[in-house]
Amino acid sequence: MIRLIGYFFGLASVLALGVAVVAAVYLAGVTKDLPDYEVLSSYAPPVTTRFHAGNGALMAEYARERRLFLPIQAIPDRVKAAFLSAEDKNFYNHPGVDVYGLARAVLVNLQNFGSGRRPVGASTITQQVAKNFLLSADQTMDRKVKEAILSFRIEQTYSKDKILELYLNEIFFGMNAYGIAGAALTYFDKSVTELTIAETAYLASLPKGPSNYHPFRHTEAALERRNWVIDRMVENGFVAHDDGEEAKKQPLGVTLRRSGSYLFASDYFSEEVRRQIIEKYGDKALYEGGLSVRTSLDPNIQIAARKALQDGLITYDERRGYRGPIKNISVAGDWGVELGKVDGLSDVPEWKVAVVLDTSASRVDIGLQPAKGGDGKVGAERETGRIAAEDMDWAYRSASSDRKSAKTPDGVLKPGDVVYVQALGDSKPGSYRLRQPPKVQGGLVAMDPHTGRVLAMVGGFSYAQSEFNRATQAMRQPGSSFKPFVYAAALDNGYTPASVIMDAPIEFVSGGQVWRPQNYGGGSAGPSTLRLGIEKSRNLMTVRLANDMGMNLVAEYAERFGIYDKMNPVLAMSLGSGETTVLRMVSAYAVLANGGKQIQPTLIDRIQDRYGKTIFRHEERTCEGCNADEWQGQEEPTVIDNREQVLDPMTAYQITSIMEGVIQRGTAAGKVKLDRPVAGKTGTTNDEKDAWFVGYTPDLVAGLYVGMDNPAPLGRGATGGSMSAPIFNEFMQAAVVGTPPGMFHIPEGMSLIPINRKTGMLAAEGDPDTIVEAFKPGTGPADSFSVIGMDGYAAPEEILRDSPQANQAVTSGAGGLF
Repeated sequence: MIRLIGYFFGLASVLALGVAVVAAVYLAGVTKDLPDYEVLSSYAPPVTTRFHAGNGALMAEYARERRLFLPIQAIPDRVKAAFLSAEDKNFYNHPGVDVYGLARAVLVNLQNFGSGRRPVGASTITQQVAKNFLLSADQTMDRKVKEAILSFRIEQTYSKDKILELYLNEIFFGMNAYGIAGAALTYFDKSVTELTIAETAYLASLPKGPSNYHPFRHTEAALERRNWVIDRMVENGFVAHDDGEEAKKQPLGVTLRRSGSYLFASDYFSEEVRRQIIEKYGDKALYEGGLSVRTSLDPNIQIAARKALQDGLITYDERRGYRGPIKNISVAGDWGVELGKVDGLSDVPEWKVAVVLDTSASRVDIGLQPAKGGDGKVGAERETGRIAAEDMDWAYRSASSDRKSAKTPDGVLKPGDVVYVQALGDSKPGSYRLRQPPKVQGGLVAMDPHTGRVLAMVGGFSYAQSEFNRATQAMRQPGSSFKPFVYAAALDNGYTPASVIMDAPIEFVSGGQVWRPQNYGGGSAGPSTLRLGIEKSRNLMTVRLANDMGMNLVAEYAERFGIYDKMNPVLAMSLGSGETTVLRMVSAYAVLANGGKQIQPTLIDRIQDRYGKTIFRHEERTCEGCNADEWQGQEEPTVIDNREQVLDPMTAYQITSIMEGVIQRGTAAGKVKLDRPVAGKTGTTNDEKDAWFVGYTPDLVAGLYVGMDNPAPLGRGATGGSMSAPIFNEFMQAAVVGTPPGMFHIPEGMSLIPINRKTGMLAAEGDPDTIVEAFKPGTGPADSFSVIGMDGYAAPEEILRDSPQANQAVTSGAGGLF
């Protein structure tokens, strides 16, 4: 018996040794290619990049994996408890592998063998970290062994809190949400600190299978799993029994957070910043880098800009008539389902999609598009309203050549027509106004002239209608809004605001081609001061002035101001026949507004990486002495403005003063009315294809154009003064509310001298046609009446009659006439 026992013992020992050798060889082979778990110490997952407005409001988020990294200290205990209860209640006690949990899983799997049920796992949180970070998701024995080995090593290297931090920031929750912070925002639009017991438990139930517990497709399964997690939290002592029972009574309450832009009216601005970030750092930095981008956008000014441009576009469009419904659907039965399939303009919440139910000579009955639930299904509630005849009178005129105009609503719409409507408000509850998206488009930019910070940008009527940004991407002819830079070049090179230029027909012959420029509306005014040339936007005067100076000089100034990269120095370009963008024009006018300092327009104030380090800052001015440790009687530190002076400050003021006249007496007279000084210039291109206005107060510059995307005539009278100046006015009136009115700075050394408006000569006392003009040192009104651009010209009798000085100069022969 003893020998037999010894025999079996020896055999068992040999077998055990053999198994040990085989296991050792197997483990050696498995561990041979184990990944380096020390990379977890430098964990840097793809993190969401966030754009913020100038006031800190969240504008937009961009990510391939919607994740915000949270250190373990920032994650509430309740959230930790929910995940421990759902995934690994013994996490803080086991060495990486839960032996007891593994034994239970093996027993359950043996019991379920042959039933077709999926095997039960027993992975700890540490094992899940090893799998998610270092291994594949293959269901193989080799992977499970590697997972266990790595778990032991991870536990020996990192603290439990560090492992839990890695887990909670890495796991996938569905809906493209990764990490607990991203999941809280995605599912409940909350931070993790705001989550309730029920919400926390639901999120903790998702890692097991996000698609199995979808809040809308598998609501019952989601509720069952959530309540199971709540029970485990109660069982483990993390939640009181009564609180747990109350939490289980609550609905899921999922409120999915939309992606893209979060700040109203900021879509065009956000998209332009997105393009710049990709151009500067690449798309990986944008979608994975976790950048924090502080933009220059002012939400209030942005809303004002959007409204002003939309109002102007709608006003023009409705004057051209109605183009017809979006489509026509059947209104028999439940019209809400079919109407729910029609896409509206998501960024124009004031407008709703509606279907015509009935029409008469006095009104139109409509059904409004039903709201959709989180599952995308149309709700059962049906809301109706009406459009009175007077609230759609603009539509009686047809914009289509194949449709006749009407006199009553039933001549315009018919049952089944799908249209846009806008509620009229509390004054007429249940009443709506008929709307249509305008065919005409435009772009608007507002900027701080002292820093170049773009405060507002509108790239069209609706981003949902068209993502093309007309403020930065549309290349358009600026027309007469370019003229101030021709005159700035003149004032910087010996001319004065009182210089007299000939306004009369002229022609140029080149290569057998004859060019005869004309003033808008025809006609000419004869000899006129440089000021009048801008105020009345005289093309003939501008061409003569540019010809007198030379177009090479004009091109140099246009490039210096950043209007064009390379300007063709031909005379037609002096009338704004080149192509540029609204942003460039506004930036150029900002130089005039700030006294001639070059500015770099920017939409971005600062960029920080995921660790909070500033990697870009727009502000380049230096401050000597700002970082002193203590005050020791030294002088107050000063900010050094190192920007290039691209225009004489005196010239900048002269142009500003002249453009104030554009608004007071010129092409924008009566169109712009503010409680502070304002300067600006209209612009109208050939055949009225584009209408411009660019202007500024001492602290805000804005510009816009209106035109068709495929340039086409807007119609006779569609000028910068009639179309764009009112939009500028509406915007500026809203934008400057609550800000103190400033004054345009007059540089030291300038002389303010009264002159005769027609002759440009010193005004006589009591002269009724007098204006105070600004002159640089060493310059002043002419002693004799001289005209640029016409040899042998004789002054007309009315000028001699109205100006004793000119008459005296002629009769005495002083200086001659030119």
